[in-house]
Order: sequence, then structure tokens, then C-alpha cells
Amino acid sequence: MHTQNQSLLDALNACIAACEHCATACLQEDNVKMMARCVLLDRDCADICALTARFIARGSEHAAHLLRECAEICKACADECEKHGAHSEHCRQCAEACRRCEQACRQGIAA
Repeated sequence: MHTQNQSLLDALNACIAACEHCATACLQEDNVKMMARCVLLDRDCADICALTARFIARGSEHAAHLLRECAEICKACADECEKHGAHSEHCRQCAEACRRCEQACRQGIAA
């Protein structure tokens, strides 16, 4: 597998793990309702990253379309998680993983 694809897959998989962890941790917060948008975006982000990783791994001709959508959702998730990062370490870590994944997706589109 091409090194660039492996780097992209690594970023996608790290983002999936961070989003799943963040969503689970958000559901343990005292004010879960305040974290609802974060949880929803975490789930959307993990799902689009997983689908994108599968398309990249098999070399699908449709991967570029998914990379654009994935970058957009990663950005939205990072933006939301950053709102909570000051008091939630899991949100801070998730935002960082989402930003790295967004950048990797944008580089994948350009390649």
C-alpha cells in the first residue's frame, strides 16, 4: 500500500477511536444534554471516517468524494469538541485527532 494512503488510514483510524471514546465519555458527563451535539458529531465523524477508510483501502474511484465529506465532518466535530476542551480532556483529544484527520483528508484530495 502506498505510504500516503497508510498515513491517511492511520489518521482516519485514530479519529474513529478518538470520536468513539469522546462520545462515550460525553455520555458520562453530569450535563449530558449540553454534550448532545458533541455526541452526535462524534458518531457522524466516526462513521464517515470508517467508511472513508474502507474506500481508501480498496482504492475506490469514489474515495475522493468521501474525502471531501470526511474533511468537512471532521472540521465540524473538531469545532464542537473545542468548545468543551477546556473542561473535558476527551474532547480536547478528539478535537486534535479530528484536525489531523481533516488535514490528512485534504491532502488526500490534493494527491
